[in-house]
Amino acid sequence: MALLFKSDIDRPDSWIPALRTALPDMEVRKWPDVGDPAEIDYALVWQPPEGFLASLPNLKAILSIGAGIDHLTRDPKLPRHLPLVRMVEPGLTAGMTEFVVMQCLFHHRRMLDYRDQQQRKVWTEIPAVAAWQRRIGILGLGELGSDAVARLVHLRFDVAGWSRRRRALAGAACFAGSEELPSFLARSDILVCLLPLTEATDSLLNAELFAQLPRGACLINVGRGEHLVEEDLLAALDSGQIDAATLDVFRHEPLPDSSPLWSHPRVVVTPHIASMTIPETAAEAMAQAIRTLEAGGRPPGLVDLERGY
Repeated sequence: MALLFKSDIDRPDSWIPALRTALPDMEVRKWPDVGDPAEIDYALVWQPPEGFLASLPNLKAILSIGAGIDHLTRDPKLPRHLPLVRMVEPGLTAGMTEFVVMQCLFHHRRMLDYRDQQQRKVWTEIPAVAAWQRRIGILGLGELGSDAVARLVHLRFDVAGWSRRRRALAGAACFAGSEELPSFLARSDILVCLLPLTEATDSLLNAELFAQLPRGACLINVGRGEHLVEEDLLAALDSGQIDAATLDVFRHEPLPDSSPLWSHPRVVVTPHIASMTIPETAAEAMAQAIRTLEAGGRPPGLVDLERGY
């Protein structure tokens, strides 16, 4: 059997040895050295060229290097009959939770305001709010969202989560479905988006949604750039409906130099680094997924393309 690794943003010199260690009985090939396409059984990819996966005649499954799959589903020639497995691995989850917790604490403790005071040489205490008085809402309760909820609950925040289908998470209020979204938003002082990108979630973070948040709420978007209507966020920031935002993902990446988000005093910009896949742990997770598929089982991260995640 042969596995093909293809990514233009991940380092092959880290991935290839990790994959060969995790899959000692499988030949690992590195794009663009595909060899005979008919020999490729599995493709571990990020942003492959349109139609490329369809050109592998004996492909058994497609493995996504990241947690998102929109880089695959936008390909009109995607072989939709094949199993598609998104990345579920401890390093990716831990990294995302670290980032979410860091940014929630950043906004909870008013660090943007203290940074502004530092620049103006102002020595003034800003009244603090206890963690249990700060309401945090997590949009999306999959692997990443659920772990973030658990860690924020441990820090004694008042945490709620929203998902399309009902979930139950210890210490958190859980909301489900479009009918409960307004109630969830109304109690979210800090809103974190960890949703998958689907037709239903595209542009969900818009003026209508912002108006349902408490005035002065903060936004943290670590889902996908397409979730956010950037013009609506800028307007909400200017009006004070949104006090501050952390954005790690954008509709156009890299973020264009002309974007006003770069210099907005109430926006934290990071270059899509909220969580990075760790080759060693990810290679083992993908190896286990392949072994499960070969045995006829359902690996973690198996995608339902009808739902989009």
